[in-house]
Amino acid sequence: MKTLMVQGTTSDAGKSTLVAALCRVFAKRGVNVAPFKPQNMALNSAVTKDGGEIGRAQALQAIAAKVEPEIDFNPILLKPNSDTGAQVIIHGKTISNMEAGKYHDYKKVAMDAVLTSHNRLAKRFDLLLVEGAGSPAEINLRENDIANMGYAEAVDCPVIIIADIDKGGVFAHLVGTLALLSESEQARVKGFVINRFRGDISLLQSGLDWLEQYTNKPVLGVLPYLHDLALDAEDAVAIDNKVTSATINIAVLLLPHISNHTDFDALRLHPNINITYVRHTQTIPAVDLIIVPGSKNVLGDLAFLKSEGWDTQIKQHLRYGGKVLGICGGMQMLGNTINDPDGVESSLKQITGLALCDFETTLSTQKVLSKLSATLQLNDLQTPCSGYEIHAGISIGAALNKPFLTFTEHPNGFVNDGFISDDNAIAGTYLHGLFDEASATSEILNWVKPEAAIKPISIAEHREQQLERLATMCEAHLNIQQIISIYEGHNNDR
Repeated sequence: MKTLMVQGTTSDAGKSTLVAALCRVFAKRGVNVAPFKPQNMALNSAVTKDGGEIGRAQALQAIAAKVEPEIDFNPILLKPNSDTGAQVIIHGKTISNMEAGKYHDYKKVAMDAVLTSHNRLAKRFDLLLVEGAGSPAEINLRENDIANMGYAEAVDCPVIIIADIDKGGVFAHLVGTLALLSESEQARVKGFVINRFRGDISLLQSGLDWLEQYTNKPVLGVLPYLHDLALDAEDAVAIDNKVTSATINIAVLLLPHISNHTDFDALRLHPNINITYVRHTQTIPAVDLIIVPGSKNVLGDLAFLKSEGWDTQIKQHLRYGGKVLGICGGMQMLGNTINDPDGVESSLKQITGLALCDFETTLSTQKVLSKLSATLQLNDLQTPCSGYEIHAGISIGAALNKPFLTFTEHPNGFVNDGFISDDNAIAGTYLHGLFDEASATSEILNWVKPEAAIKPISIAEHREQQLERLATMCEAHLNIQQIISIYEGHNNDR
């Protein structure tokens, strides 16, 4: 197997996007290609077919490569649940919560998992396109590194470094990053990519010439700024929603540990739906629907919600005839209490919920991970839907006697999920990806505002359009043949 790694000068330099683009470019050329990220830190995750959990970016890259997402594409996933700690997921399964210092010492063990996945993929794929994390030049993180050059050195692969010119200082970013690497690491850097360029490329040429002469490394391409590129985000919340005349208005509470906010991409991208992400110190505006989203620290985020006064505003919204939808951790917040006796997500053992519906939730160390088909029970109709579950909570109570959906088949034997309140104003579900299918979205929007008659978009079709657009752009602006020569030549020199 041939391996090529993309590292970045900073976070959000374009690593995830470039790997996705190259996965699609080579898949279209008939190459048996797979994505890989040794270690990912993100709250947006996806469930694999075999019930494992990986970073959302690697699931997107798998789609770009036209292969089924699997746990080996992202062997180490860290999901932050505090400023200094994270849940550690290895090969798709949670092993424990760790503080940063403890995990730093654990990296040697984690590297074994990374190399195990790499070796398994080597037996099945011809090309592995690897995404680094953050920057390889973080001096404080270089010891026992598994995310960037530590991995590249271990498997002996060539590296491309990408930098975002839109942030400014692109030449300093590239030269500085290279200067902070060891001699062997510098040698395996085979070229640069400059991302998000706007303007006349001729005005940049003198800088490109200088960079190549100064570093003796080629610039493999300059990628233009793609306006309105919309792909599944690895972590950052895409809060731009340019709707001037909306038919339905939705507010999503931006919790400190919000997770899987890609749930709302199909809504955010719709030209007739206005989504407002309500942030710290902000008041929930007058809307048709308030969504309480998933969270990686449900008890802590519920305490935050109350401190913002959003609990009172949600109740006022309901008195005025609005609707409320809770998803996963957001659903748990709508009940009477949330218990965390084993400290699964936080040091809090119990917190009083919003008490909008009669049920309670207890978090357990056993996480539910499933890709599922189900039937919505909204509007006296039975509408097929699908999605995935990622949660550690089990909810029980009278409110759940009127379920939000029923499962076609659940690996844990569950039949029903969530609830619909007796007054039809509040609903909750553990199912993520609820809005990804147009038919299910249509029924939910009809529940929110029957007179709106909005035709939903298909997020899968939209994603495909964006991946094709991205691949076409890379074919036009990257020297693909030179990239092929880099990984072919490096592997031949071993």
